Amino acid sequence: MQYAKRIVIVGATSAMATHCARLWAQGQAQDFTLLGRDAERLERVATDLRARSAGSRVKTVVADFANATHIAETVDAIAGEGAVDIVLIAHGSLGDQASSQRDLAHCQSELEVNGVSPVLFAEAFAGHMERSGRGTLALIGSVAGDRGRKSNYVYGAAKGMVTRYAQGLQHRFAGTPVKVVLIKPGPTDTPMTSHLKAGGAKMAPVEDVARGIVAAIDSGRAVAYVPPIWQVIMMVIRHLPAFVFNKLNI
Repeated sequence: MQYAKRIVIVGATSAMATHCARLWAQGQAQDFTLLGRDAERLERVATDLRARSAGSRVKTVVADFANATHIAETVDAIAGEGAVDIVLIAHGSLGDQASSQRDLAHCQSELEVNGVSPVLFAEAFAGHMERSGRGTLALIGSVAGDRGRKSNYVYGAAKGMVTRYAQGLQHRFAGTPVKVVLIKPGPTDTPMTSHLKAGGAKMAPVEDVARGIVAAIDSGRAVAYVPPIWQVIMMVIRHLPAFVFNKLNI
């Protein structure tokens, strides 16, 4: 069967990733490979996609997201089945800042899952895209990576790493058919942020954020803030002088 695109989603059980997959499945048969750490949750996402798009091929892969050797072997196996059109790297964890300050093991885990692991997956896929001369590689970063703030600077540091990595990868592939897209969502209404929503924080609907992500990937934009207003907000925050910024409780 002919599929519109071959799409790989790393961290496919995340709310953002699930909604992106649903959008891609609308109206066209796609070849999906869904990566995650929990087989049962992965299968629920796969079942949902099959129900929405009976013509799509949906394969699930349970992976170790913390082991570089296993990541390389997993990506090699996926790429060995044919060139990939889109890779979306969407996994992450919004850990508690206070816990990271008290517990170095927790701090290490947050840095690895939000920074190191996405970079390792991206680097593994990047080599295959370079050799095939095609594809779009998208990484979900965060507005938190634009400037360190006391409320979430460990998470922000990990996402800042993703930002710098994506910039370097874009430089590497400049002038080639391979596209690298960095997505920077603002606070989004997902299970990961339910504690923030309960505290009164305003959240963007995950459906709207997913539409912004898919649009950015389809257009091959280098950087996409979603919703777009966050580009303005973070430009202001990045340029605040320290004597003003240090007075803010953010």
